[in-house]
Amino acid sequence: MDKNKTPFQGPHQDRPWTEAGSALADAEIAMIMIHGRGADARDILTLGPELQRDRIAFLAPTAAGNTWYPNSFLAPMPSNEPGLSSGLQLIDDMLAHLADNGFPAEKVILLGFSQGACLSLEYAARNPRRYGGIAGLSGGLIGPPGTPRDYPGSLAGTPVFLGCSGVDFHIPKERVQETTRVLSAMDASVQERLYPGMGHTVNKDEIAQVQLMVDDLMSGQ
Repeated sequence: MDKNKTPFQGPHQDRPWTEAGSALADAEIAMIMIHGRGADARDILTLGPELQRDRIAFLAPTAAGNTWYPNSFLAPMPSNEPGLSSGLQLIDDMLAHLADNGFPAEKVILLGFSQGACLSLEYAARNPRRYGGIAGLSGGLIGPPGTPRDYPGSLAGTPVFLGCSGVDFHIPKERVQETTRVLSAMDASVQERLYPGMGHTVNKDEIAQVQLMVDDLMSGQ
């Protein structure tokens, strides 16, 4: 975050987040987990036991009203304010907190599901650097078709996993594919998987891919 810039203040600021897994003092890496529309931190943290490895800290916020922004992620961006900017600022705040506790971005994985995946992916595109990893489960970059995607900067080889149903009612596969192209052009190492006939959910293969991301980060690969 630009230290000379006044942080955005909105509905999601000054809200506590939930921590699980290892305490930060004992962890080697951290994961920020962003829930979907209508859910909360407890919901997304149910993935934690499936991803559990020793020495990983999980941090999950809860959106004000359990919704990061009011409309579809495909709607014009102004219609999703101030929630959109507030949610992006919250991720920034959490990364700053982790950095203050010895976890630079390259030791942090951003994971989101659905609305949380959209928010996480948009944050990473707008704030490119090397992250420990990014997992966008049933999500894509935010904005209506034709939104300019000329994000400056590089993701510097960040591993990215994008998993989604090929027939998701909320997430067009074309947006997932566009997200792959955009992040790849920003020097991310993107793996995309579209699952035939899957619902709007998380499947075992996606969990396995995130586990591999965690293991690779812990092993220093």
